[in-house]
Amino acid sequence: MRGMLNSAVGPEAPDRRNGWPGRPDLAAGPRASRAGRLPPAFFVSASSAARRLRTTSRARGPWLCLRGRGLCGPTVPERGAAGDRQRLGPAVELRTGGWWLLCAAAALASCAHGDPASKSRSCSEVRQIYGAKGFSLSDVPQAEISGEHLRICPQGHTCCTSAMEENLANRSRAELETALLDSSRALQAALAAQLRGFDDHFQRLLNDSERALQDAFPGAFGELYGHNAGAFRDLYAELRRYYRGANLHLEETLAEFWARLLERLFRQLHPQLLLPDDYLDCLGKQAEPLRPFGDAPHELRLRATRAFVAARTFVQGLGLAADVVRKVAQVPLGPECWRAVMKLLYCAHCLGVPGARPCPDYCRNVLKGCLANQADLDAEWRNLLDSMVLITDKFWGPAGVESVMGSVHLWLAEAISALQDNRDTLTAKVIQGCGNPKVNPHGAGPEEKRPRGKLALQKPPAGGLEKLVSEAKAQLRDAQDFWISLPGALCSEKMAMSAASDDRCWNGVARGRYLPEVMGDGLANQINNPEVEVDITKPDMTVRQQIMQLKVMTNRLRSAYNGEDADFQDASDDGSGSGSGDGCPDDACGRRVDKKGAGSRPALTHALPGPSEREGRKTSAAGRPRPCGALLLLLLALGLSAAWPRGR
Repeated sequence: MRGMLNSAVGPEAPDRRNGWPGRPDLAAGPRASRAGRLPPAFFVSASSAARRLRTTSRARGPWLCLRGRGLCGPTVPERGAAGDRQRLGPAVELRTGGWWLLCAAAALASCAHGDPASKSRSCSEVRQIYGAKGFSLSDVPQAEISGEHLRICPQGHTCCTSAMEENLANRSRAELETALLDSSRALQAALAAQLRGFDDHFQRLLNDSERALQDAFPGAFGELYGHNAGAFRDLYAELRRYYRGANLHLEETLAEFWARLLERLFRQLHPQLLLPDDYLDCLGKQAEPLRPFGDAPHELRLRATRAFVAARTFVQGLGLAADVVRKVAQVPLGPECWRAVMKLLYCAHCLGVPGARPCPDYCRNVLKGCLANQADLDAEWRNLLDSMVLITDKFWGPAGVESVMGSVHLWLAEAISALQDNRDTLTAKVIQGCGNPKVNPHGAGPEEKRPRGKLALQKPPAGGLEKLVSEAKAQLRDAQDFWISLPGALCSEKMAMSAASDDRCWNGVARGRYLPEVMGDGLANQINNPEVEVDITKPDMTVRQQIMQLKVMTNRLRSAYNGEDADFQDASDDGSGSGSGDGCPDDACGRRVDKKGAGSRPALTHALPGPSEREGRKTSAAGRPRPCGALLLLLLALGLSAAWPRGR
């Protein structure tokens, strides 16, 4: 423009003509101020603008041109403290202000005329996708409409009515809930399958041992077993109860069994003696130093307590892990999450770019915010699975689970055989320690020694457990990062995430790159999440309770690894009140901040639309404030400043 002015108004112009031919309205005098008025048309050519800057008034001084500004005109003399000088006349100065007003008018016309790309486009593609989801097409407009009614998506030109936005919001919620349930059910199914496999194997070991006892003992021990078969059945029943989690002390259970068995067998071996309760009490006290059953009770107690506690704790761990997954999957997500998920999945449809898939980092930030509480399970979840993998080492060897649980009948056979072999020595020592009991006048004579029947007992065949343990270890290791990998897994498998973060993916505002960084895992790291507003001071109580359950079970597993009975109870009872406090993890309680202060969420920093959008497809940028108003105000201010009369 400056060049056009210089070409139209040069220093030689006043020498060629005096005045503007055919335009008397631009003559000098009082009417010269009309040059400062706004032209009637919004668009004025450069030549007409130049002609309006010329003046034909009678010069009262030399002609003066301002270099670099394209302005020429007659001058008027001016006296001042610095001496006489010449300046442009008032008409030209006012024309300078008129030029600024002319620019402002052009800017206003450009804004009012609009961008050709902003014309309403067809909603045919959105109609097709919306109808494919089972919704009525009566809600879908044929072309884009104004989006002031939208409550979640950006309010630009849109193909979505209020009813459509509500339907798509409900659909996005249902899709995420389904995806979460599918992921949790897959893990639950894997853990449940492992639990069934181990439980069946351990139960089979006990059943096979009891069946071997019932088959071999009658022929080997005769009436010594036949009269006491109930005691042996009771022992196996107690072992099953303990394995299944009953609140039993296994060492005490075994000690009571041996004490009752000794009383029964001693009476059976000496029917000619009167044995009152006080005499039997004395017999029980003498049992430990006398060792009537040999080393079998001691060996069974040491090995059984270690093996059974390892087996039942491992199975309990599998059950608890599956239960935690089930309960956490039912934790409701907040309204801020559902809004963010709707924006992630379907706002691109409303803004006319249904083919744009969510940017990877954008999707991860949304789901990291939605699943912030669930990610706090990670530390204790890993501890639990690590402890479960470690305790499988106790399944092998002579004192391992498979060897001991399948060989209980062998220890029992050894004990009865030792009693038969030491019968006379035992009787003498008991009489020496407890006195000579009275003879039973109605009792039969002492049972004669009979040749022991053939006892054919074999150890159970090994096998089956090794495969179970190998598969379990692999699955437990794969599941260790389940909670922190869940957002990424859902984005990749369920959310139709874009393959790469480029100019063509959906960033929540338009089709373009997603610039914010990906947040860390867990509740405390979501304070600056740009997509989901998360209150880190209000953790979910259900998740906190499950964290406490994981801690309790991990401690039990560690005790079981050391062969200690930690007095296990049903997992639903332990730690039931542990989550009744403030419920925040140890490393997050000290990091609570006021979100209205310095820790407030930053503004979104999404990228501008990509080249594909600038080539003709309008995105949600139509809903953003246009810069025309600000530009117009700036130009008007400059114009008024230039046109304001200066002091002389």
